[in-house]
Amino acid sequence: MKKKVKAMLSKNVSMAIKGYRYCRTSGLKAALKKLKLGKASKITDATYQKWIKQNEKQTFKEMQQEIQQFTYTPLISIVIPVYNVPIQWLKKCIDSVLAQSYSKIELCIADDNSTDSAIFKILAKYEKEDKRVKLVYRKVNGHISEASNSALKLATGEFIAFVDNDDELPINALFEVVKALNKNFKLDLIYSDEDKIDEKGHRGDPAFKPDFSPDLLLGTNYISHLGVYRRNIIEKIGGFRRGFEGSQDYDLVLRFTEKTNAKKIHHIPKILYHWRMLKTSTAISPETKKYAFEAGLKAVQEAIKRRKLKGRVTHGAGWGLYDIHYDILQNDLVSIIIPAKNAYEDSKRAIDSILAKTTYQNYEIIMTDNGSFYKEVFDLYAEYQAKLGQRFKVLSLDIPFNYSKINNMAAEETNGRYLLFLNNDIEVIAPDWLSIMVSLSQFERVGMVGAKLYYPTNHIQHAGVVLGLGGVAGHPHHMYERSEFGYFGRLQINVNYYAVTAACAMLKKQDFEYIGGFDENLTVAYNDVDLGIRLKELGKDNIWAHKAELYHYESQTRGYDDASKKKVKRLEAESQYMMGKYKDIIENDPYYNPNLSKKSGRFLVKF
Repeated sequence: MKKKVKAMLSKNVSMAIKGYRYCRTSGLKAALKKLKLGKASKITDATYQKWIKQNEKQTFKEMQQEIQQFTYTPLISIVIPVYNVPIQWLKKCIDSVLAQSYSKIELCIADDNSTDSAIFKILAKYEKEDKRVKLVYRKVNGHISEASNSALKLATGEFIAFVDNDDELPINALFEVVKALNKNFKLDLIYSDEDKIDEKGHRGDPAFKPDFSPDLLLGTNYISHLGVYRRNIIEKIGGFRRGFEGSQDYDLVLRFTEKTNAKKIHHIPKILYHWRMLKTSTAISPETKKYAFEAGLKAVQEAIKRRKLKGRVTHGAGWGLYDIHYDILQNDLVSIIIPAKNAYEDSKRAIDSILAKTTYQNYEIIMTDNGSFYKEVFDLYAEYQAKLGQRFKVLSLDIPFNYSKINNMAAEETNGRYLLFLNNDIEVIAPDWLSIMVSLSQFERVGMVGAKLYYPTNHIQHAGVVLGLGGVAGHPHHMYERSEFGYFGRLQINVNYYAVTAACAMLKKQDFEYIGGFDENLTVAYNDVDLGIRLKELGKDNIWAHKAELYHYESQTRGYDDASKKKVKRLEAESQYMMGKYKDIIENDPYYNPNLSKKSGRFLVKF
């Protein structure tokens, strides 16, 4: 039985058909429980060391040869605030900066009135030996924000790179930054992936990041290091602010991104920063600096206020994670579209849970019945019509199954500002699920909003869509346990993805109509992915909302999607259609990372 379940879960078909997946019978559900597939995978030390050897091969000489071809060679100012750091780590930090293959730099150091006299000696030595080193000695300890600002006053470069006084840069860090600038000199912010380095110089725990993700950034400071910023914008926003110590860089990046746009923010998917793991560092133990996370909360609160958004910010499930609870400005009608056929138990469970648990009350339900013939189904519809009146409608169809066409036809019959596409095998868990989805959908910049869906076993069924995962598209964190944090906390905060599953997805009706609804060439698979891509092409941000929680029981309406050659052939045809339409996007999902494997959704390194 275990082999059967594993084989079924591994098939691309199981990830391709939006919600019409496996785990339908009690036997399979029991087997899934025994398999314990929810334990999160982690990049092991051995695999990361192997990845380093395979991916960090370019030599200093080769970099120098490339640099000679650069037509744009801006001065980069590296800013380092120093305070009583152990000399061995300070030396490693400064040495790593001065050893950069891209040498057009200045190192701006502000000592924040250290009490260790050895620091002054070593700093003076560096200043004497290298003209690129610029120093300022503060007479009063002002903590990291004021010390960083003192160092900023020394900076004359077009760009500023921030480095902590015990961390290290690899020799290619600034080379890669300037290489990116030679491709697009209009960039304002460049950031990279990062890892951690211990006291013995051993590297681990890599953070492979997505491209710019505004909602993810409001949930956690995923940008962090290495961050390189255009200096004139840093000056315009006044540098760092006192009162945000510990999360001063988070506050800075939130304010900075408000003065530029996504097209001028660039992510380099390479490890260009090594964060030192010391016993007193948040790199090894977040609880050592709880004040930093209070400062982070304050930074997000002020960002919301600055952007004239109404809502409140709370700490998330873990340190450094934050939740924004946006106020709903208008109590607009939501049209909930539920396709069904002869599915009495599923439909009753779904609708009863909506009626009993949903706190947002301004909705209508449109049942799109495609050829039911069971009397009990029609009796159920009559019961809801009597109870809800015009808030419950039945659109009777009898056409060959085409998910896209069925939902397009239903959308034409709706009255709401928002369309919510919902499978009939859903059960509401969180009473505020609909409120959360409306609170995000109300913003003009937002396209589609998806929900967090669990199997009845409390394993993740849906937590966003990654293009190219397991084929055309798949679900990251699939089968993780409900309580898990996911990859760097992404199961516990809102995340931007290219698409979300239409098993539970909301968007504005005007946006849906503007882009022409679902593509009816996609009868079963990928129609939600296609919809998400087209919304993104409009400049919209698609969001997976982690607190909009529902169970997804998996449809029993149509049977297994791999049960016949005809269905497999259809899936292959729809896959080819998507690849023909979006090949480049599918192969380069900006919300994932090219260093991560697409063989599974478990965020393992790619070889």
